[in-house]
Amino acid sequence: MTHTPPDDAASDMTAFDMPELRQTVQALFTHFGCDAEKAASIADALVEADAMGHDTHGLALAPWYIEALRSGQMSGTGDIEVISDRGGCVAWHGKRLPGAWLIGKAIDLALERIADHGVVTLTIAGSHHTGALAAYLPRITERGLLPILSCSGPAASGVAPYGGTRALFTPNPLAAGLPTSGDPILLDISASITTNNRARQLAGAGKRLPGPWVLDAQGQPSDDPAVAVSGGGTLLPVGGLDHGHKGYGMALLVEGLTQGLSGLGRHTRPSGVLMNIFLQIIDPAFFGGRDAFIAETSWLADQCRNNPPRPGVGRVRLPGDRAAGGRRQAMAHGVSLRAEIIQSLDPYLAEAGIAWPNAQ
Repeated sequence: MTHTPPDDAASDMTAFDMPELRQTVQALFTHFGCDAEKAASIADALVEADAMGHDTHGLALAPWYIEALRSGQMSGTGDIEVISDRGGCVAWHGKRLPGAWLIGKAIDLALERIADHGVVTLTIAGSHHTGALAAYLPRITERGLLPILSCSGPAASGVAPYGGTRALFTPNPLAAGLPTSGDPILLDISASITTNNRARQLAGAGKRLPGPWVLDAQGQPSDDPAVAVSGGGTLLPVGGLDHGHKGYGMALLVEGLTQGLSGLGRHTRPSGVLMNIFLQIIDPAFFGGRDAFIAETSWLADQCRNNPPRPGVGRVRLPGDRAAGGRRQAMAHGVSLRAEIIQSLDPYLAEAGIAWPNAQ
């Protein structure tokens, strides 16, 4: 889900050169215990997320990640454990290593094998946090391939099943990319109506949600994010009070893909910060043909964008349009960060003796 700052926050942003910002963040994570490859993966994923407009899952996460390294919740060094490898189907245990590095390694392996198998599927149990799933998709779609990427937290909860009041699921995001002749269609949707990170940010700022997106501990709807963060309440599934069965169904699907297939589910009652990941990459060349696929998705994209907009809508957009535009803007003019994100990282940069790159 893409979040952009409100208009009145535009003056509260500072832009940094994208490659320089990556180098700074990589140096920061190297200082706090990551080997060079893992630090680079984290930096790439967080900066890419901010460039695409996913500001809750970009550098806003960096302080949490650093504290996770300090406490041992995240491992900055080490390697995966291979549970099963049958060519096109692979299962790993992530050993609490950074989700960005694990997903990057999974994509590397899938791209190596896709020409032989046409479809390559990996599950990863026991990863640390993944960040914004959409940030990983362009690397795959630019090759004309179709990725499906999802994750869930077997040791955490925050979303009740539709009709219930006790938290069971995590927001369980599902992302997918459809290559076209132009910008790809990028889905990054959540089974919950909002995310835990967004609720925490709004609660910390004393702000309300746009609508009754949470239930309190008694099952009553509320627009107060603190109800879900610290009041014993839950996030509603996407669809809300009226159609939350749709988000509920999506949450169940993601649980099956990420926890059922990985072999490590919440019924085993794991603890700590853990994420389970499902990645599948599909080559259309093994089906109706890559040219036919691109022709269809490009036609579909054009039909959506050229659809007559309803009153009050400037134009019809596709999922991923804003992210692609933001990424081009960031590459040309720098990645814009909110003041509170910069301030949250200042103490860690000072401790590491690392300066921010020059603002653009």
